[in-house]
Formats: sequence, C-alpha cells, structure tokens
Amino acid sequence: MQTPWGEIAVSDAHIHFFSGRFFAALAGESGRSAAGMAEAAGWVLPGDDPTDLAQTWAAELDRNGVERAALIASTPQDESSVLAATAAHPNRFYACAMVNPALAGVSVPAGLHMVCLFPAMHGYDIGDPRALAVLDQAAALGCAVFVHCGVLSVGIRQKLGLRSAFDIRHSDPLALHAIAMRYEGIRFIVPHFGAGYLRESLMLADLCPNVYLDTSSSNRWMRYEGLDLRTVFHRALDAAGSGRLLFGSDSSFFPRGWNYEVFEAQTLALLDLGISDSDARLILGENLQRVLAKP
Repeated sequence: MQTPWGEIAVSDAHIHFFSGRFFAALAGESGRSAAGMAEAAGWVLPGDDPTDLAQTWAAELDRNGVERAALIASTPQDESSVLAATAAHPNRFYACAMVNPALAGVSVPAGLHMVCLFPAMHGYDIGDPRALAVLDQAAALGCAVFVHCGVLSVGIRQKLGLRSAFDIRHSDPLALHAIAMRYEGIRFIVPHFGAGYLRESLMLADLCPNVYLDTSSSNRWMRYEGLDLRTVFHRALDAAGSGRLLFGSDSSFFPRGWNYEVFEAQTLALLDLGISDSDARLILGENLQRVLAKP
C-alpha cells in the first residue's frame, strides 16, 4: 500500500470474521432469524461456507492494498471458520479465535495463530486455573494470546437490543503482569491500547517484553481521559517502542468492509509524530508478521 512513508506491506492485526456460525449464535440469543437480524443491523449475511466469506475479505483487502490480516472468529467454538479461511488463503490470513476457558472441555486446535481471551465477557480472571490450562495449550502450540482488557462493547448487540452483561472487573491489564512473566514464551497482545486502561497497559508493556499493544478501533475510550490519538501513540511508543505496536482496524462487517478511516486516522497521528520509515514499516505490518509467525 502507498503510505506517507512509501510503499508498505500493511498487515491488519484485528479483523473480526463474522461467519455464518457467528450470526446463528446471535440469532439463537435474540430470538430472530439470522437473516432478520442481519437486516435489522444493516449488515450482509454471509453464507454457511466460511471460504466464501474468506474470498470476500481477500477481495476487500486487495481493493485496499492490505497484504495480510488476522481474522478473529468472534463466537466461541468457531475456530473451524478461520481455520478454513486460512487454509484457503494461507499467505493472506492468520487464524485467530475467541476461546472461552469457562466452557467444559475447551481446547485449542492446532493451526491457530492466536488465541483470543475475553475475561470480562465470559466472567473469569486471567489467573483462573481454567484460563491457565488454555495458556498451557497455547504455549505448547506456539500461539500468540490476545487478552481483551478495559471497556468492552459489541456494536451488533447494542443494535439488536441484546444485553452485554460483561464484568470489567476482570479487565485490568495489571492482572496480566504475573501471567506474562510466567509464560515468557507467549507473545501477549492487548488490543485497543487497553481500552481505557492506557496507563496500566503501558506499565505492563514496560515491564514485560513479551507484551504487545494492538492499536485497533476508533479508540472511543480516549474520551474518558481527554486524550487524542497522537498523544496515545506518543506514550505507547515511549513505553513499548515501535517494535511492539501492531496496527489494527477492528473491521468486521459488510457492506462497510475494511475500515479505511481507522487506518487514515492512525497514520496521520503517526505522521504528525514524525516517525521514521523503518518504524512505520514495523507498526503497519512487519511486527504482526513476526508476532504471528509459527515456530
């Protein structure tokens, strides 16, 4: 992609893969049909075959000049969707999946590049023995681990009037400190700069060299602290360095597709900070390719 720093192979660390199974799970909860629910949200309902949705995303990334992307299966037990997408496009996608340690018999399948944990959504502490069992599996498989911290809001749930009974007491990045030190071989990723816990996320990253920050979303949490994106990036670069920031868009649904506005806002903030060409290449693509590379 052509950027202010020249041609860069941009990689997106955060795209939600809203598969047919994702819509079916929400439909079961909402009492609507999947088609009616998609229509109410103004979204395009994908088909049952995840490789079709993968092809749609591949074409969308081609249109925007994005080289690679982490696809996140966004409902528990939907790992097969992103594994199928990655098998169909192995040089384009990384397979990432939401895993709920609170479910009986949960396991991490081989082939995943990243396990995504949402403690506030599923009601457990990151140090819970069930979460540690998932981390043991991730470590054995060489998977990175994404841990959602801070404020958690799911837009489609709001549109459909569904409750989001999330407990953000499980969302403090400082709870990850002892875990990241214990699992030194795991590359931990905290999305959205900690989503309201910026100070704590920077402390965590400063203390743990295996912790990375994902820059994704519009970062609306900034209004809690009166911050702007330039300041957030400045502080993150100071604490973690350019080698541990991962560009992400938090794109998710069609017809919107890839969220160029997020990319534009973030690159303008970085441009205003005067970062070097080499730092831009790390943040916008090279870091993700290194972090999600399988051993």
